[in-house]
Amino acid sequence: MHRQYWFILLIIAILSPLGLLANGTAWGEWDAEGLQAMLGYVPQGMEHVQNIWQAIFPDYSIRFLGESILGQYAGYILSALIGSVIIYTLMLFITKILAASQKPAVK
Repeated sequence: MHRQYWFILLIIAILSPLGLLANGTAWGEWDAEGLQAMLGYVPQGMEHVQNIWQAIFPDYSIRFLGESILGQYAGYILSALIGSVIIYTLMLFITKILAASQKPAVK
């Protein structure tokens, strides 16, 4: 059963570059300038934290592959795989903590 999940996850990651076919930006991936253009202002919280985090793959591109289509596709797929593994690992860790905190009922 575990292998089925990893296979499905791999298929979804491989299909993630389909987002490149859409026009505009993905929902929630706006920078301060994009929000300024859409809303007319930048939320105060975003102004404070916008320079704290630097993406591993800015704009989903892998530098050594350049701006080619291959570089964009590889960036999307690699980002999807890395993000999925991180989320899976966190959920596994949280599940183990919760399972360890549950004491079995004594009969």
